[in-house]
Amino acid sequence: MISLPAALARAIGQLSDPAILRVLAKSIAATLGIIAILGLGGWYLLAGYIEQWQLSYGAELGALIAILATVIAGWLLFRIVALAVVQFFADEIVAAVEAKHYPQAHGSARKLTLQRELRNSVRSTARVLLVNLIALPFAIALLITGVGTAILFWAVNGWLLGRELQDMVWLRHVSEEGEKPPIDVGTRFALGGIVAILLTVPFLNLLAPVIGAAAATHLVHRPRNSR
Repeated sequence: MISLPAALARAIGQLSDPAILRVLAKSIAATLGIIAILGLGGWYLLAGYIEQWQLSYGAELGALIAILATVIAGWLLFRIVALAVVQFFADEIVAAVEAKHYPQAHGSARKLTLQRELRNSVRSTARVLLVNLIALPFAIALLITGVGTAILFWAVNGWLLGRELQDMVWLRHVSEEGEKPPIDVGTRFALGGIVAILLTVPFLNLLAPVIGAAAATHLVHRPRNSR
């Protein structure tokens, strides 16, 4: 069975593949475009609340609340949008890795329809948004700890990302309803956790979802090929 570090190394090594570069270009452009539109809209909506906070709590505390709200919203927004975009282009990423490393699996893969890709993307986005909204009150309460908020969001999004990255590959090959995926829970969480960390690093956060999807492809296929 391929290890997670080896899967990540192979994924990074294929970033120069023309097929991967095409997906990167499209996913980065789409992610930045959506973030810009949502960011501007969100800022206009937030402007009224900022003024209210400043009147209620004073200018300094109001500004602090506004900054914290903006940072948290931006932190969550980028992950949700980036994952949704890559989920939409997942078929191309997985196909590129399979064509190079797992031609037999590539030949037997099911082509997901546009409607199925859109449905998966919407469902994934809704799950990420819902779970993060549930975690948000606990994250705010943990602000006093200094690191508790970051750890909570990392753990939540690591779990979510691991599952979504696995499904990007697994849905193309699952043969029976309820068939158990070949990636164990620990490895899946570790993959999601690493990608969640990469999403916090400038520039790397644009590559992280693609690297994660490519690595998940290796993790899904190596156990299947070794049977």
